[in-house]
Amino acid sequence: GFDQIIHDVCIQDLNVKFCMDRGGIAGGDGQTHHGLLDIAYLRAVPNIIVMAPKDEGEMRDMLFTMIEHNGPAAMRYPRGNGVGVPLDREPELLEVGKAEILRDGGEIAIVAYGSMVHPSLMAAENLAKENIETTVVNARFVKPLDASLLLALARTKRLIITVEEAYLAGGFGSAVIELLEENGLQDKVRVVRMGIPDRLITHGDAKLLLAKYGLDSDGIYNRVRESIDILDSRRAKPQRRSEERRVG
Repeated sequence: GFDQIIHDVCIQDLNVKFCMDRGGIAGGDGQTHHGLLDIAYLRAVPNIIVMAPKDEGEMRDMLFTMIEHNGPAAMRYPRGNGVGVPLDREPELLEVGKAEILRDGGEIAIVAYGSMVHPSLMAAENLAKENIETTVVNARFVKPLDASLLLALARTKRLIITVEEAYLAGGFGSAVIELLEENGLQDKVRVVRMGIPDRLITHGDAKLLLAKYGLDSDGIYNRVRESIDILDSRRAKPQRRSEERRVG
């Protein structure tokens, strides 16, 4: 099947669309049905566009965008119900490779992919109650990335959190780090990747499994707080050393 994607579609740059159900943790369907590898195995293939919607409304936009795009394209979406957004508007054509800023402010950016966008927004709301303002970005595309936006975030933020419902190895967060390295910004900002670790995920309730791996609003909130504390402690250490040298 993987060879067919490469040989029969992408090498020939054919106008074929892939709609991938069960993107992420499939819950009750068990180990064999978790869709956690698609980002890693698709973003390495030339000519294909790879995307994921934040909700059922944007899924309609992406379907329309896929149809209008001439060439290979893939969209993943999770198992289960949508978040409940209105579906009474006409689908919109999305700009390929363009992310969406949903919340703007502060020194922290949460860049979420697909199903992780709404939990990230909830986490940002909880952080705001503690006067921690965050920028929240709906990445939309993992290939191509919104390079201009991500590079701007790297230049202006102290912390970027990437969140994906997929394996971390070769995933969305890895793509972001690669982009920063290609542009010499890998040491300018702290990047923390949130996703699924390198292990087989068991059968179980999807909400419980997401919570177990920190991929719900509480988990994202906690990871942001922990990451801020680590940055603050690192910032304080050089000051203490300089004070010790002056005393000495």
